[in-house]
Amino acid sequence: MIVGNGRVPDGAPEAIDVADVVIRFNDCRSFGIAGRKTDVIAVCNTGRPALSMLGGGAWKASAAVRQASEFWCVRDPAKFAAMRKPLSASNPELDDFCDDYTDGFASFASATGRPMRIIPADVHDELDRALDAMGAQPYVVPSSGAVVIADVLGSYARPQDTVVIAGFSHEGWQWHPFAAEKLWTDDLVRAGRLRRPAYEPLVSASQGA
Repeated sequence: MIVGNGRVPDGAPEAIDVADVVIRFNDCRSFGIAGRKTDVIAVCNTGRPALSMLGGGAWKASAAVRQASEFWCVRDPAKFAAMRKPLSASNPELDDFCDDYTDGFASFASATGRPMRIIPADVHDELDRALDAMGAQPYVVPSSGAVVIADVLGSYARPQDTVVIAGFSHEGWQWHPFAAEKLWTDDLVRAGRLRRPAYEPLVSASQGA
């Protein structure tokens, strides 16, 4: 189960809590509403989201983080370092977007005896190509949810695994290509590579994955 922070469908919490592996995102805002089981937390390891999670101690002490057995960083540091200069020209308001906090997550993971991995840049690059084929309008980066879906389908899941997504509203930050991500995700569902819970949405924890 890949659980975003968007709308939670009726019946999904029970399905999430009996899944073999549950992946959540960042501050896990849908934790509780969308079940409680948490095996992996995928984090934005650059920019303000990373700084917010690492500062103050609230994220580190949260129930979802305490339960997680490993952490994934969705942003390859070298790729985001290379993005800094062109991004400063195209989107100067995002001056701290590429600030790298990977070492902070690595230190926390090490101190608590849990592994951390960085999703390879080629996953991001391949996803960019797929979204371009979907007619994505100019954007900064794919959402963390899309990167994790691509990574899970590309290398993490075994052929016999069923990969289910829940809590993906495909809405949120203006510089994620959510319209193209929805088309891409819909294609994966039609192809049988992904499933969505067959329930109607009830509540929303927040927007986005």
